[in-house]
Amino acid sequence: MAPPLPLVFLLMIHGVCTQLFDWGVSYSPSHICALKDSTVIMRCTYKYDDDYKIKKVFWTKTLVKDKEEPPDLSKDPEYSQRLQYLGDKQQNCTIRLSHVTLKDSHMYYFRFITDKPDGKWIGKPGVTLTVTDLQVESPERVTEGDSVTLRCKSSCALTDRATFIWYRNSLKILTENKYSNKLSLNPVRREDSGRYSCAVDGHTHISPAVQLNVMYPPVKPVIFISPACVIVEGDSVTLNCISDSNPPAEISWFKGGTFVGSGRIFSISKISSDDSGEYKCKSTNEYGEKYSDAVTLNVMYSPRNVSVLMNGSGVIVEGDSVTLNCISDSNPPALNFSWFKENEPSAVGSGQSFSALQSGRFYCQAHNQHGSQRSDAVTVTDHRGAGWLVWVVITVACAIFTIMITIILYTIQKKRINCRSAIHEYENDPRTDPSEGTYTGLDLKSRSSDLYNTLPTVHPRPAVHQSGSSEYENLSPQQDATVR
Repeated sequence: MAPPLPLVFLLMIHGVCTQLFDWGVSYSPSHICALKDSTVIMRCTYKYDDDYKIKKVFWTKTLVKDKEEPPDLSKDPEYSQRLQYLGDKQQNCTIRLSHVTLKDSHMYYFRFITDKPDGKWIGKPGVTLTVTDLQVESPERVTEGDSVTLRCKSSCALTDRATFIWYRNSLKILTENKYSNKLSLNPVRREDSGRYSCAVDGHTHISPAVQLNVMYPPVKPVIFISPACVIVEGDSVTLNCISDSNPPAEISWFKGGTFVGSGRIFSISKISSDDSGEYKCKSTNEYGEKYSDAVTLNVMYSPRNVSVLMNGSGVIVEGDSVTLNCISDSNPPALNFSWFKENEPSAVGSGQSFSALQSGRFYCQAHNQHGSQRSDAVTVTDHRGAGWLVWVVITVACAIFTIMITIILYTIQKKRINCRSAIHEYENDPRTDPSEGTYTGLDLKSRSSDLYNTLPTVHPRPAVHQSGSSEYENLSPQQDATVR
């Protein structure tokens, strides 16, 4: 006897519910955040009724209509080499997907098919896979002394506990908390400038590097000179100012206290002695400025402006010579000097001073290791013979003059003596007539003294006084004094 219809319906409903509760797919975890280029394991289990037998299992990422079968992921060329089924055909449906890319971010489903037409199942919702890369978050520009924090960021929270690794300029940095995705620089230093990247231990993926730019004022610049050896007039010389600063500094050049140029390199194409001196460079940016130490350019050059300096008039006199000095301008100072006489091929002397013992035209030549130059010629005159003759003439003339003066003085003295004697004799002469003039009684012819020849002539009176009388006897004392 068949059961009543309602009972049959209830039994059918019970069977369906039993099937629904016994069939299903479980994912653990249902959300996975994986790093780019890493390997992901999607853990999965499934259940079905014991009366059914598994005919086919596969994974897919595409949902289709009920009557269509979704594509098998293992048949997809993009997955076929990277997907490996780890489970069995009973309960375990775990798979491994290697070298995941950002394109692999998707929801994946497990599908199994039994031997009965109504025994097909797809696990919905599936497991969500998010593939992320790493990015370093950093301030673009900081100032030395600031507190700076860098972060290693991903688009999702990594499923596995990650150990973070930090790199600066591709070199690993030791951090205090390796499980933190933060890197603290407090305070930040100029040495911290560089390209930073991060990674997760056990994974090959490394984030793109970002530049941390630490700003600071210039340090003391240093000048390099090229060539570094001896600088000779006419050389090309380059001064290079090296300065560490961020941002790069502007460079100014000074000779002494005078501005002479700008730019990191200061060049002098054909250097001259006028370019000798002390040079400095100044490094300036928005955070400060610094001066370098001074460097000295000592430009060497061969002798120039060579000339001869004579002491005196350049005339050689008896017992003497003319000293000639060679004067020159050179760097280093000239130490070798040669003396030449015009029209003579070989040198006649050496040294800065030269004594000329003969007449002629002389010049000098100054030498240093960079060259030589000669002076104009100077004339030396030898007057030693003419000087002796002049000396003799002057000596003879002086002697003659002395003799003549002596004779004249002697003659004058003698005449004075004779005049006095004659007057005395006249006064005592008995032949003198007192009535005659004062000088009439003198017998000029009978006197041998020439002194009387010089006396003026006095005309005689007509009468001659008698012997023994004298005109001087009648002279008054005043007249007598006049005669004397």
